[in-house]
Order: sequence, then C-alpha cells, then structure tokens
Amino acid sequence: MLETQVKNFSELSINELYRILQLRSEVFVVEQDCVYQDIDGKDEKALHVLGIKNNQIVAYTRLFKSGDYFEYASIGRVVVSKKERAFKYGYDIMKVSVEAIETHFKEHKIKISAQAYLKTFYNNCGFKEIGEQYLEDDIPHIAMIKE
Repeated sequence: MLETQVKNFSELSINELYRILQLRSEVFVVEQDCVYQDIDGKDEKALHVLGIKNNQIVAYTRLFKSGDYFEYASIGRVVVSKKERAFKYGYDIMKVSVEAIETHFKEHKIKISAQAYLKTFYNNCGFKEIGEQYLEDDIPHIAMIKE
C-alpha cells in the first residue's frame, strides 16, 4: 500500500528532501543516462507529493499552480523507483497529484511535458497530447493537457 503526503517545500524535512533528490537522480540522471540540472531552483515554489512505502519515498511528483511553470497548473518530475514500478504506483501518485492541484490550487486544467514513451500511461491518467514531439534534455517529450 502506498501512503501519500502533500507538502510545501518548507514542510519537507532535510531527510525527505535528500530522499526526493536521491530518487530523482537515480531515475532521471543514472537510469535514463541524462546529464541535466535536476536541481533547477523551482522546488521552492512547488507543492511536493511523496509516495511512501515501508518508510521510504518510492514515488514522487512536484506540482505548480498556473503561471509558475506553464500557463496552466502542472505536474512534473513524475518518478517511481524502478523496483516499485510493478505495483503501478505511478497511477496512485498521479491521482493524488491531480486531486492536490484541485484542492490546493482550485484548478482543473493541467499541462505536463511528458516523456513520449509514457504517452499511453498519461492517456490512461486522463491526459491528451497536444502538438508535436520535441526534445527536452535530448529525450523525446510531448505536451499533454488534462481538462
């Protein structure tokens, strides 16, 4: 069972922040072999959704209200630890993230910049692709909207 918590940056403990950055680096930098600046100065503005199992952060997203990242509210840095993906926690963390945007930001339209190979996953979460694929950090992405 995945426990979830939604926190502002200032509510994160040092240990939680360390574990979040460790998970993001593990997947986005090491697993995907992509050298990019993950610590981008935007975490302070974000709402953070933590997926916790056995006292470990195994899933995570960060959320922005409209105007902070895109013209609409957005979900980014969607990540699930490789060893936990079989449990489909991506769907759990996305459901909580959408609900958190509606609750905390009072917004319903959400835009994401999705890695193209995950298009079907995001379609299953209610997102529809808009526009053409593009490269972001040398990885094919597509813009998607949920209304």
